[in-house]
Amino acid sequence: MRVVVTLACTETGDRNYTTVKNKKNNPERLEMKKYSPRLKRVTLHRETR
Repeated sequence: MRVVVTLACTETGDRNYTTVKNKKNNPERLEMKKYSPRLKRVTLHRETR
């Protein structure tokens, strides 16, 4: 049930992080605030397909 997902920055589009989520408990797309190295600040990162 757990799958590896990639998180992409909403401002630059860079795919900076990977994480794991349980599809059964969280079927919607994951959103987290993470550090963007290119912008040198924290931005919103969304799960990509």
